[in-house]
Amino acid sequence: MTAIAEVKDLRVEVGGRVIVDGVSFRVRPGKVTALVGASGSGKTTTGLALLGEYPAGARVTGDVRVDAGRAGYVPQHPGAVLNPARRVGALLGDIAREQVRGLPRTERRAAAHRRILHALSMAELPEAELLLRRYPHQLSGGQQQRVVLAQALLLGARVVIADEPTTGQDALTKRRIVEQLAAVARQGIAVVLLSHDLDVVRALADEVLVLRAGRVVEAASPEDLWLAPRHPWTAELLSADRTTVRDRATGDGGAVALRVRGLRARHRDDTGVSEVVRVPELALRAGECLAVVGRSGSGKTTFARCLAGLHRDHAGDVLLDGVPLPRSLRGRTREQLASVQYVFQDAQAAFDAYRPVLDQVARTAARLRGAGRGEALAQALDTLTGLGLTEELVRRRPGLLSGGELQRAALARALLARPRVLICDEITSGLDAITRRRLLELLAALLRERPELALVLITHDPAVVATADRIAVLDAGRLIEQGPAEQVLAAPLRSDTSFRPRHPEQPPRLPG
Repeated sequence: MTAIAEVKDLRVEVGGRVIVDGVSFRVRPGKVTALVGASGSGKTTTGLALLGEYPAGARVTGDVRVDAGRAGYVPQHPGAVLNPARRVGALLGDIAREQVRGLPRTERRAAAHRRILHALSMAELPEAELLLRRYPHQLSGGQQQRVVLAQALLLGARVVIADEPTTGQDALTKRRIVEQLAAVARQGIAVVLLSHDLDVVRALADEVLVLRAGRVVEAASPEDLWLAPRHPWTAELLSADRTTVRDRATGDGGAVALRVRGLRARHRDDTGVSEVVRVPELALRAGECLAVVGRSGSGKTTFARCLAGLHRDHAGDVLLDGVPLPRSLRGRTREQLASVQYVFQDAQAAFDAYRPVLDQVARTAARLRGAGRGEALAQALDTLTGLGLTEELVRRRPGLLSGGELQRAALARALLARPRVLICDEITSGLDAITRRRLLELLAALLRERPELALVLITHDPAVVATADRIAVLDAGRLIEQGPAEQVLAAPLRSDTSFRPRHPEQPPRLPG
């Protein structure tokens, strides 16, 4: 079968650092080629090469060829490509109108609207008419991801580069995205899947390339790779994906650190006000880990943003150590800001693109704890290296770090505030299995070492849920269940158990 795209001996070097080193592969019509590997292994740089895009100042050698039309791109961080000042309908309308120019003028508007609704339906976005009126910031991370997927579908590209398309998605939505990408491939479109989600890779890919430090260390079909990996790194990666962190720090019956009473959060748009979250009562104790789960769009992130003062349009009380917190960040004292820290799902958007990562992480210690510059830098470097980031790496600007590396830097920045409550929004979604396991082990260790800390994990990841002491389940913005993790996992009140972890001995499989 003739290749629709080909990468041959690609080498990308930035500032003396080799990001991609001699990568070669072919992409065939109707086939899915998956690139997997640790954060920083070169997956995204390789995928973007098919679009003719490279990091600023990069030295590039080798050949990249894409035939038969445009390549569509679904990025890991959808917020980076969605204009925050324009509604979803306008963003999709720009693409759809270009595709109906050949029709009579009287038919164009209706035809463009039909195309938009069809793309949103294919991307598994219900209530399309309502979503078209919203701005990107009014969507969950999973909804943003599917809007970008709809854009790629509207473009009608011959090659779709999907960079972590299931990041931040619940298991049911993952399955539907897998089905959709498989349907795209059946139409003769080539799919290049860049992913840490080995369940999705195994379910979808025709060929898997394993990257490490910019090189392809193994290439095989999913069946051969899982049955008999040849490279030690591949074997370690697959082994880490089959295990969960079971040495969980259990709550020690400490005092209530954070309490929620009568929380009702709203969204406002040109159609009026809609209630998106309702949590009557919830308590989080010191030394405790709470996993907040639910489908994409269920209100998890909005709930977490209310706790952190990032979504002020809500009623009810959020109390820290019995003291009500102001609804907005602007009304909170420096001590209150330090006490409740938020690690965003889209770490890239949380960093200034023009300042070194180390300086931005150190600023937390200086601004919230009054540390001097030298002391703040030393503490920042110590925390960053403890998360597996080298000094050489963190002295670079954010654009030269991978999504997973930036996620760890964002966690380090929050930890420097020495928070009372740490809120982590899908922080493992951009990490490979090995790095994810290490990060979860670190969070468990933090709870052991800092008994005053309480942890909130917003997640779809079963491995993350397995680390929790308690679980709260949201559905359509309502808190429908909460309780000890063992109880909720063993006998959920609802039949939706998409967040339940696999047994360690079970092989990876299609989610859901």
